Amino acid sequence: MKAVTIPFELPLTHKQRVLKLYKEILRNLESWYYYRPVFRYQATIMRAKFDQNKSVAQEKAAQLVCLAEQELHKKSHYEIKQFPHTIRGIAYMRDVHIPDWVLDYWHPLEKAQNEQICKKAKCCELPNFTLLSAAVPPIKSLMKRFPEYFCKREKRKEEYIKMWEKKYGPSSPEKCH
Repeated sequence: MKAVTIPFELPLTHKQRVLKLYKEILRNLESWYYYRPVFRYQATIMRAKFDQNKSVAQEKAAQLVCLAEQELHKKSHYEIKQFPHTIRGIAYMRDVHIPDWVLDYWHPLEKAQNEQICKKAKCCELPNFTLLSAAVPPIKSLMKRFPEYFCKREKRKEEYIKMWEKKYGPSSPEKCH
């Protein structure tokens, strides 16, 4: 029996190919013309060229798309404008998302930094530790900004553990990784 291979990119329809080409051309024009009114003028001219060839026969349209792709390749900007958080942007993956389960590994002293704030909010009780003077700034600022979140998170975590133990039984430390 033969193995089925799945291509990485599915073949594009003619319409998808034209839309992709139009978008690439506009991004290229945006790189060449920084001043917005000039860019809009050039984009309008380009749109008129696309509208001229809207009702062309299928074979001729495929040839026009190939020619336009070649012309785009010849006239492409040497440094294409990239949005900062896109894959090739300068800020891609710069701000790493920290998952919520990391909070489970905080030391009780780190959680105690939020003691006074939680008492003001009256949402939960934390252990009676004195606030640390040399606290880690990101943790301290997070807990000051979102005290209700941390309090509700602890309550929901306890409820989840009770629900889990009720459904599956108490977990033993030997089974944990």
